[in-house]
Amino acid sequence: MDPELRREIIVDHYQNPINKGLIIDDTYLKANTNNESCIDNITVMAKIEDGRFMDIRFDGEACAISTSATSIMIHLCLNKTVEEVEELMAEYEKMLNEEEYQQEKLNELIVYEDIYKQPNRKKCAFLPFDSLKKIIKQYKERGQ
Repeated sequence: MDPELRREIIVDHYQNPINKGLIIDDTYLKANTNNESCIDNITVMAKIEDGRFMDIRFDGEACAISTSATSIMIHLCLNKTVEEVEELMAEYEKMLNEEEYQQEKLNELIVYEDIYKQPNRKKCAFLPFDSLKKIIKQYKERGQ
C-alpha cells in the first residue's frame, strides 16, 4: 500500500473516529482492554441482535494506532455476523503475526500490514479486537 495513503487513512480514523463515545444501555455488551506498555485503555460496547453487530461504540485514551484501528474495526464490523467478525479477526491476527493471510478480507485494516516492523505497536493495533473477542465470548456464554 502506498505509504501516503496508509498515513491518510490512519490519521483520518484517529482524528475522526467512528462511534466514539459510550452510551448507557443495558442491552449492550461491554469490555475494557488496556496495554500495559503504553497509555492505551479503551472500552468497547456492542449491541448484538440475532447474531449480528447492530452497533459498536468505544471510548478511552489511546494512541493513533489504537484509536484508528478501533475506528476501522467498527466500520468493518457493523452489520456483520459474529462469524464474519471472527473470520476478520483471524485474518487480521495472522497479518499482525506475519503469517499467511487473505489480504482481500482486511479492507482498510491492511494499513497495519507493516506493523510487525515495530513489535511494540502490534498490541496497539490489536487492542480493539481484544475487546471485541471478550464481547463475543460474553455473547456466546449467554447462549444467544
